[in-house]
Amino acid sequence: MLLGIDIGNTNLTIGLFAGDEIIMRWRIATHRDMMPDEYGMQFRFLLEHNGIQMNAIDGICIASVVPGVTGRVIDACNYYLDRPVTTVSYQGNLTFRILIDNPRELGQDRIIDAMALRHLYGYPACLVDFGTATTFNLLNSDGDYIGGAIAPGINTSSAALTQKTAQLPTVAIARPPSVIGTNTIDSIQSGLYYGYISLVEGMVNRFRKEISPSIKIVATGGLSKILSKDTDIFDDVNPWLTLTGLRLYWEKNQ
Repeated sequence: MLLGIDIGNTNLTIGLFAGDEIIMRWRIATHRDMMPDEYGMQFRFLLEHNGIQMNAIDGICIASVVPGVTGRVIDACNYYLDRPVTTVSYQGNLTFRILIDNPRELGQDRIIDAMALRHLYGYPACLVDFGTATTFNLLNSDGDYIGGAIAPGINTSSAALTQKTAQLPTVAIARPPSVIGTNTIDSIQSGLYYGYISLVEGMVNRFRKEISPSIKIVATGGLSKILSKDTDIFDDVNPWLTLTGLRLYWEKNQ
């Protein structure tokens, strides 16, 4: 068994694998001020509540884009789970080359996303990851990582809109009754919901012009299922793809 932990800015996405099958998965909030003991007790509760013995786990693989939390989660795993920990690195054994100006800059989540994208869907391909940031990750016709784009995530944009305006309220990210909003709530939802769909469609069309018209387009992340309902731009929607990337990285780096 493998325990995979992806430390994101908003959530920790956690998956338990038996071989190549993911048998359990959870999302818990990322708290930058939480101590290793608090993370460790959360991990133990999730596993013990589901009848998983610590010694049944062969290893733990961690990817993180929150350096201040990474060490605390590693300490929690070492003490409370006491299993070997592997952390994702651009210098690890990958299945592709990272062909960007400075590979050190590439987020660990984007590394494992690329591994899973390549393994599951082939190449050329583009992965759109809907998280705190919306990231676009591109594999060329040789299966190498060539870069992409980063935009504010839809929830990040929604929060900024509320914080920077005096009269606009916080709204749920949901499909509005119409593209044309007839009140403030519907207007904000339309701008966020359809605006993000249009952003993705526009970026994908530009990628297709630069790489290939037949490039495969895949969506992942917590909001991928919601936002994919009103566009046919995606060949597949795989909300838990990042966890598969953790498993692939762990298998290649033992």
